[in-house]
Amino acid sequence: MGGLFDAYNWQKIWNFHNVFLRGLGTTLVTALFAILLALVIGIVFGLMATSGKKALKAVTRVYVGFFQNTPILLQVCFLFYALAFSGHSIGIIRTGIVALGLYHGAYVTEVFRSGIEAASKGQFKAAKSQGFSYIDTMRIIILPQTIRIILPPMVNQIVNLIKNTAALYIIGGADLISVTYSFVTGEKTGGAYAPAYLVCGLLFLAICFPLSRLAASWEMRIQKRQRAMTMTDTQKGAA
Repeated sequence: MGGLFDAYNWQKIWNFHNVFLRGLGTTLVTALFAILLALVIGIVFGLMATSGKKALKAVTRVYVGFFQNTPILLQVCFLFYALAFSGHSIGIIRTGIVALGLYHGAYVTEVFRSGIEAASKGQFKAAKSQGFSYIDTMRIIILPQTIRIILPPMVNQIVNLIKNTAALYIIGGADLISVTYSFVTGEKTGGAYAPAYLVCGLLFLAICFPLSRLAASWEMRIQKRQRAMTMTDTQKGAA
């Protein structure tokens, strides 16, 4: 029962492959909207964290500290049942989008904060002397420069978010993990445990592995560029 090399089980997987594709589609749609929410949150709180205003920095620290130090499963359950019992349920998928967006928004906040703080302090002073507001300084000067710095960790966050869509299983979602479980326990499809979970894992791998490699490639390019710039500066100093 559930044998990995059982031809009958693999036949069931093939006959019901649309189930897995629908689950993958739901996972990707959920991840897409959660990523967009996390980006908005990350930019807003990243700007607050680097604004120099104590109150805004304190709010950011509380937000980041809470979401980074509590499990995503707990956050999903709390949000889903809190909304359900208050009579304001927004559905499983939307709950997942909000929960994942809030959770990863805390990490994206740190990505943007570190990227902004990596910019030269002299550029802030120069922008201020030219009459730029803080928002204009960020929009026109600082943020465009941070893109190359934050891209690798941002892609890693996207990968982690895609994998964390599995948390929707606990509230009965229609994501890839949830439909796989329904498949292996279904009356007509039950029993093909090993093949079903292997297919589920391979689908996640097909999405996440290329993104991980892309992030690693970008990071290596940035490091090479920085080393080249350092060597150039050293040679100029020696001359």
